[in-house]
Amino acid sequence: MTDEQTPAPPAKDPMKSFRGVQAGTLVLEAIVVALALPVVAQLGSGLTSAQGWVIIGIAVALLLCCAVLRQPWSIWVILALHAGLLAFVIALPSVAIIGVLFLAVWLWLMWLRRDVARRMAQGRLPSQQQ
Repeated sequence: MTDEQTPAPPAKDPMKSFRGVQAGTLVLEAIVVALALPVVAQLGSGLTSAQGWVIIGIAVALLLCCAVLRQPWSIWVILALHAGLLAFVIALPSVAIIGVLFLAVWLWLMWLRRDVARRMAQGRLPSQQQ
């Protein structure tokens, strides 16, 4: 036998709990985006029906993304939805600001996910220690 052993897999899957954090973030973001509609309707020249339907569609799509978080392509769908929110920068700047804030949150979450995966591969997670 060799002196070097492969790291033991963690007793609990840390990515499963991380998907819970992602799902919670998606739900919070969908609520914030949907609640921004009445505020945006009162600001400036108001809200057109097309803008309202697109924003509601993005909020619903954010909720539906909770179901596909296990898929490796789900992060790209989430980032595309943020690009949709950022597309409102001229018409509805307040919605674009929400998109920028949550994009920053998602970039931070992806950095944390990469760090957890790196630690898991090195065997440095607390659940892997004996």
